[in-house]
Amino acid sequence: MKKRNPAATVVVVLAFIIAVLLVFEINVSSISRLRAAGSRSSQGKAMISCDRSHREYDLCSINGTNVVDPVTSTFFLKDPTVPGSGSIAVEKIKPYPRKWESFPMKRIKELTLTSGPSGPKCEVRHNSPALVFSAGGYTGNVFHDFNDGFIPLFITINSIYKNRDVILVVSKARDWWINRYRNLLHGFSSHPIVNLDNDTSTHCFPSATIGLISYGFMTLMPNSSQTLLHFRALLDKAFGYHGLNHPPKSDSRPRLVFLSRPRGIGPEILNRDEAIQVAKEIGFEVVLFEPTGTTSLQQIYALLNSSHAMVGIHGAALTHSLFLRPGSVFMQVMPLGTNWVGKMCYGEPARAMGIHYIEYKINVDESSLVEKYNKNEMVIKDPGRFQAGDWSFDVMSIYLKEQNVKLDLVRFREYLNQTYRKAKAFMDKMG
Repeated sequence: MKKRNPAATVVVVLAFIIAVLLVFEINVSSISRLRAAGSRSSQGKAMISCDRSHREYDLCSINGTNVVDPVTSTFFLKDPTVPGSGSIAVEKIKPYPRKWESFPMKRIKELTLTSGPSGPKCEVRHNSPALVFSAGGYTGNVFHDFNDGFIPLFITINSIYKNRDVILVVSKARDWWINRYRNLLHGFSSHPIVNLDNDTSTHCFPSATIGLISYGFMTLMPNSSQTLLHFRALLDKAFGYHGLNHPPKSDSRPRLVFLSRPRGIGPEILNRDEAIQVAKEIGFEVVLFEPTGTTSLQQIYALLNSSHAMVGIHGAALTHSLFLRPGSVFMQVMPLGTNWVGKMCYGEPARAMGIHYIEYKINVDESSLVEKYNKNEMVIKDPGRFQAGDWSFDVMSIYLKEQNVKLDLVRFREYLNQTYRKAKAFMDKMG
């Protein structure tokens, strides 16, 4: 066998280390620059700077006293060194962390950041910096509320404003959104929200960050000291301790929440009632739960936080798995074509929170798509190859709109038995 040259090996190893350090330095330096802008006492020349190097988001900072005019959606940085009269447009940004996808970005209001020797008069003065973002786009779908909103907000605040002395300035902050998430928003900042759509007064801030940091689906910054468990602690503070609880029955069977959904929204389990009966026969206390957009988050949290297991078919409602306690059990029923998206959106976050995660990947005969397509067609035979990295609306609609599931109850019972053993052990340990 040919011997490897030791010197060449050393060179390769050193090159790899240097590459890793460069990537780490780029990420850290970007956040460090913005953290400096978030400081009340930032020094140096007032300036506007933007980082547009990321696939998911743009992030701009205004390092200096600025005035926002909600009527024109414009931030003015007073800079006497800029020549001429009036302001000069510097940057434009849509502060929503999904810039790679054109459809939702069309629904995001564009903000203008300008600088000049003068600007509009300040009518409301704030002593804390502003963090500006949009609650538009896909907001209203609970998965996107968290994936595109609250998790990026958590990352950004913990990266730049660790003392949480920051004012949330929000575009498209509709009344239902503010009311539904009021307690959670208060966990990010104790200051009142500035609503860019319902305010006509100008506001001034010592500095501002415009945009939210995102690292992908339901993901925090890699290798950060902050984890999804820290995010869940924030949820517990916002939605727990409201006098709502669901104590176990006297026979102390582990509680299984069977998450269902209204008809027509996405894949349904057609033999749901029979599946619930199997769960009861195994030994679960089963709670059928069908949350809607008006179900209070405190109620949902109280139920899931006091339960031992949850089962549900892939869909946005599984975002509520964030409310499960670490150590509990979560089974995701995965229709054809949803393996990768189900794992990424719900499976990996569950594991990151210390939840026992189980995947029930359906067989072809359990899918209603066999009634529409031939089993030998690629859409059925090999969904991964059929998708080929294309999760377009048309492809997504096949698997998430056209498809329903009829569970093989013999096979499903085996998975429920596994779920029961873990849930019972969790109940015996944690109550």
